[in-house]
Amino acid sequence: MGERGPVASPAPWTGNTRKRKVRYIEYTNGMFTTRKPQPEWLGVLGLVIRAEVGDKIRVHFLNCAKAPFGMHPHGLRYTKEHEGAHYRPAGAGAAIAPGHRFTYEWTADEGSGPGPADPSSLVWWYHSHIDEPAETNLGLLGPIIVSARGRARPDATPADVDREFVLAFMVFNENRNKDVKAERDMMQAINGFIFGNLPGLIMRTGQTVRWHVLAMGNEIDVNTAHWHGKTLNFRARHTDVIELLPGSMATADMVADNPGTWLLHCHVADHIHAGMLATFTIEP
Repeated sequence: MGERGPVASPAPWTGNTRKRKVRYIEYTNGMFTTRKPQPEWLGVLGLVIRAEVGDKIRVHFLNCAKAPFGMHPHGLRYTKEHEGAHYRPAGAGAAIAPGHRFTYEWTADEGSGPGPADPSSLVWWYHSHIDEPAETNLGLLGPIIVSARGRARPDATPADVDREFVLAFMVFNENRNKDVKAERDMMQAINGFIFGNLPGLIMRTGQTVRWHVLAMGNEIDVNTAHWHGKTLNFRARHTDVIELLPGSMATADMVADNPGTWLLHCHVADHIHAGMLATFTIEP
């Protein structure tokens, strides 16, 4: 995670922008040898898990890390064995040991899908939930997108949308002593990138673009995502700012009809100073 591309980071982050993370990686075969390409704009986030209401989701999980981890989904329906959270009583999928496997089975029921006032799809978190604060800080988190029944393409993407992007606003504490919050170790990032270096947020004029925005982290992760150059349709209103608290999720639509490269950032003053910003481009 960290800086990538032509934008330099100012002091105190200069020369301190690349950090090692633990991530969820998708593979194309059961031997876990061939990685599936993912959009570069996902950054540190794990694969996008998709479903249509009524679908069963099966995740074949292999822990290639050096500590026990797991997967806990928000929003979906599951039994105790497949909750993926470590507390008493814990199911079998709560903590998968290094080198071990587990198959999670979840259901996208009616309560997992969009409500009456929602667009045709919405976003949920998934993440490891043994020492959840430490594990999400490591990078073990990703999105689940559920489309309404009968409103999805065969690949479960929403049929009324041309482009989708997922953005996670989070301050990663990269100090080994997590109780110390030296500013140079606080990576105030969008999908793990800082100071405008998140790649790939590109769309064409006339496209309907769905933005899924999420937040995670600590009490300093009060975020206000702001788009320049365009407004969005969000919860039956027009806005260009969406408020986010740790663990929250929101979905909004934009019609890309104002060509240019525009700023996208958190409007919290400290987050602006620390580089929680990106750009998106509407091509003619």
